[in-house]
Amino acid sequence: MPHHLSVGQEASTSRPSPRSREAGSPGSWPKLELDLGALGALAQPKVLLGAGMLAGLGVDISQPASVLQAVGVLAAIVAVHEAGHFAAARLQGIRVARFAVGFGPAIWKYKGPEVEYCLNAVPLGGYVAFPDDDPTNGAFDPDDPDLLKNRPIPQRALVISAGVIANIVFAYLVLLAQISSVGKAETAFLPGVRVVVPDTPAGAISAAARGGIRSGDILLRLGDVVVPAAPSQVSASVSAIRASPGRELTVEVERPSPSGSSGSSSSNSKSGGEVLQLRVTPDAGSDGSGRIGVQLTSNTYIRHTYAQGPGEVLAMTSSEFNRLAGTVLNGLKQIVTNFGAMSGQLSGPVAIVAAGSEVLRADSAGLFQFAAIVNINLAAVNILPLPALDGGYLFLLALEALRGGRKLPAALEGGIMAGGFLLLTALGLGLVVRDTINLL
Repeated sequence: MPHHLSVGQEASTSRPSPRSREAGSPGSWPKLELDLGALGALAQPKVLLGAGMLAGLGVDISQPASVLQAVGVLAAIVAVHEAGHFAAARLQGIRVARFAVGFGPAIWKYKGPEVEYCLNAVPLGGYVAFPDDDPTNGAFDPDDPDLLKNRPIPQRALVISAGVIANIVFAYLVLLAQISSVGKAETAFLPGVRVVVPDTPAGAISAAARGGIRSGDILLRLGDVVVPAAPSQVSASVSAIRASPGRELTVEVERPSPSGSSGSSSSNSKSGGEVLQLRVTPDAGSDGSGRIGVQLTSNTYIRHTYAQGPGEVLAMTSSEFNRLAGTVLNGLKQIVTNFGAMSGQLSGPVAIVAAGSEVLRADSAGLFQFAAIVNINLAAVNILPLPALDGGYLFLLALEALRGGRKLPAALEGGIMAGGFLLLTALGLGLVVRDTINLL
């Protein structure tokens, strides 16, 4: 996905997209190189509550299939996480009361000899319930050695951490499937930058429009500046425009066929389009810098690299996994160390679906990358030592071990977890409301 940067587009004449900024404005947006091999960039620093990624991308309801796919991926990832807890318990002979995917009213139930299986209406969550969770359940002796609470600390720790382990393993397998099938996908840059002229009255009389530049054109040269096939192509173009207020620039433009014949001269390009030499004079902005009134995006395509042999498949898979994991952990570090500044960028399930639906439309590797990054993100968040998360339960087990195996008072432990659950629920609902408003 291209970088976006608005050049001379006044906020009063057009509403910039969340992925662009106005040239000359203070600060800049985070680098969003959604190259599908670098989907992890969405995770920095958007990490919390089930792998929050990027808010405000927008859900395109005209293509509901991608939205449903994103929701399905989230549901599957949550199911994998809970299946990890469930399998670790059952394989050790620990009693389980219920395995549920989703929240809200049940749309399907099956009562087995020992376990009730539920599929609930809202698929963005799930849980594994143990008989220990219901002190009023008289079906089991409180001293039953097969209850989770009566098992040794290492066995309980395995059950608690198994969800995180399942997500990590699943993420690796997803990336292995990607490398084995569609290969590694990454952004490749072509010379030039693509142009979008705002469809507004101001856009119609902008410096670019007066010079003959149209939406869809590719700017190859601005005066003496040749636009490179590199990540710096947008910033190089912006710098050339900003440095030339009121000064005529000869702009070399590639116009994809079919096209009209405008400009002082033209020739055929290698890609089959028409190359034009146009003359554009940037207007002087309020800060004195040049502006031509268009939005520029990087000129890119998705390049797939395929492994040669099983050894290279494993090497490429490990490299992708390490890269995505590093991005997630870096984003998490930013939130932990600078929560005040980063709290506004936290996102919940609504934003995940928005980001995921866009990623899934971008390339064949999108499904794999989206699933992998959410798995890794969910694992990283759940291992944090916070109440109501897996890491919080592990922290309490560590305290129990330090106390020589003496359990914390049940009321204290329950209060800590209940308080944490209420806090995370409130935060999650707040993010859902905010993300929904952002997408309207």
